[in-house]
Amino acid sequence: MRLRGRKGIREALEAQPGLILLNPAAYKGKWKELFGNDKPIHVELGMGKGRFISQLSALNPDINYIGVDMYDELLRRAAEKAQLSREEHGGSLDNLRLALFNIEKIEDIFDTDELERVYLNFSDPWPKKRHARRRLTHSGFVRKYIDILNERGEIHFKTDSRSLFEFSLNSFADMGLRMRNIALDLHAEGPRTDLVMTEYEMKFHDKGMNIHRLEAVIGSVALANHLHQLEEREREEKNNLVVDDTEEDEN
Repeated sequence: MRLRGRKGIREALEAQPGLILLNPAAYKGKWKELFGNDKPIHVELGMGKGRFISQLSALNPDINYIGVDMYDELLRRAAEKAQLSREEHGGSLDNLRLALFNIEKIEDIFDTDELERVYLNFSDPWPKKRHARRRLTHSGFVRKYIDILNERGEIHFKTDSRSLFEFSLNSFADMGLRMRNIALDLHAEGPRTDLVMTEYEMKFHDKGMNIHRLEAVIGSVALANHLHQLEEREREEKNNLVVDDTEEDEN
């Protein structure tokens, strides 16, 4: 990706130390101290222009969010989006930080069990086979996510690339991870109002392109909760089936 940054962009970033972190490695193991609370921490890796993380953090003040990208210009744009999101929804920027960092070394800024959720939105598909290890859902990266996610940890993944989605399904499955809410066409029945869309997602949806999505359940508590929900759903379906059969007999 080539980005034409504005003149004086680094100075502009340095002028926002409460929002923008130019040395996030200094906070490894100390993110809760930085936020000043024990709220869950959700991270978007490769945040792009920042619409997703800005909107999500504005709508969920009880969660701390970190957007990570390696380009100065994208951090500048994300900071602008963050301000606009607060003008639209109200609230403060206290639960949001934007970090300048190459996510290939993500283990250098987050400690074991430090995060609750990782978002991977429209990551580079790296379509050539020889570049497979660069895909953010490759097992090499997934092992890192597993380490930095806590007992409630999850990975939420979206892409417009069918080949990357298929690769990711196999990658998660090969590592024995439970997956849920798998969608091959996320917005088939219209835009999902319960989910925040990224800039890319809005553009692709307008073009009629399919958006693929899944959630990988990582932490022990998250897995237990998922299995409990499945049991409750099965119990409800059985009860509904009994009611239907009874009504048919009466008729």
